[in-house]
Amino acid sequence: MAKTYAPTDLIANRRLYWIAAGLAVVMMAPVLWIIGLSIKDNAELMRGTQQVFSAPYTVVNYLNILKSSNVFGWFLNSLIVALGQTVGVLILSSLAGYAFARLEFPFRRTLFVIVLFGLAVPEQVVIIARHQMFNWFGLHNTHIALILPGLSSAFGVFLMAQFFRAIPRDIDEAALLDNTPPFRIFWRVLMPLTLPAQATLGIFTFLLAWNDYWWPLISATKKEMFTLTIGIASSQTNFAQSEGLGFLSAQAVFAALPIVVVYIFFQRHIVTAVSGGAVK
Repeated sequence: MAKTYAPTDLIANRRLYWIAAGLAVVMMAPVLWIIGLSIKDNAELMRGTQQVFSAPYTVVNYLNILKSSNVFGWFLNSLIVALGQTVGVLILSSLAGYAFARLEFPFRRTLFVIVLFGLAVPEQVVIIARHQMFNWFGLHNTHIALILPGLSSAFGVFLMAQFFRAIPRDIDEAALLDNTPPFRIFWRVLMPLTLPAQATLGIFTFLLAWNDYWWPLISATKKEMFTLTIGIASSQTNFAQSEGLGFLSAQAVFAALPIVVVYIFFQRHIVTAVSGGAVK
C-alpha cells in the first residue's frame, strides 16, 4: 500500500526544499560571479563590474589561456602533485589501516593513538622544521618536495582502519582456511570491498592537494615550479592593469574544472561510503 503524507508533512517538506534551494543559491553565487567575470571583456570590466550578467559576452579570456604557456605548465605541476599525493595516500593509508584494523602487533593501540594525534596538529606548527629539512636535502623547487608532505594523512589512516574494521572477520577466516597468505587476503579479498572508501579518500586528497597554497608558496620559488594556485595568485598583482580581471577569472574557472570532473565521475562512491552501504 502506498504511503500517505499528512498535509502538515507536505508543507514541512516544501519548506525544507525552499530552504535548501535558497542555501544552494547563496553557495553558488560566488561561482556564478566568477563565471560571469570570465566571459566579459577586460576593458569593460576596468570601467566597472555592474554589467557582469548582461551582454555582450566573449570567450577571448579562455582563448588567451590556450596561448599562455605558463598556465599549462602550472596546470601540469598541479596535476603531478595532486595525482602523486592521491596515489601515495591511498597506498599508505590502505596498508596502515589494514594493519591497525586486522593485524596484531606490539603497541598497536598506542601507535594508532599517536597517528590520531596528527589530526590535531596544524600544518603551521611544523612548517619551519619541514622547510629546513627539505632545504638541507636540496629538494625545494622539485615535485618530490611538493608531494612528500601530503603523504602523511592521519585522516586517511583513520578512515581506512574504520572501514576495514567494518568488514566481517569471517571473510578473513574463510580465506585462511584456503591457506591464503595475509598479503593476498589484503590485496585480493579485502581491498575490493574498500573501493567506496578509497574513492572518497582519493577525492578528498586530490581536492586538498590541488587547492593547496601554503606549502607550494614556501617550497616552489621558481616560476616554472609554481602550481596553479600559486601561479594564479602571482599574476594578481595590479590585476586590473596587467592581466585583466576577466582573464584571472577564466584562470580560476580553468583551475576548478578538474575538481568538478573528478567529483562527477566518483560521486556515486562517495554516497555509498557515507551511507555505509559498501559492506553487505
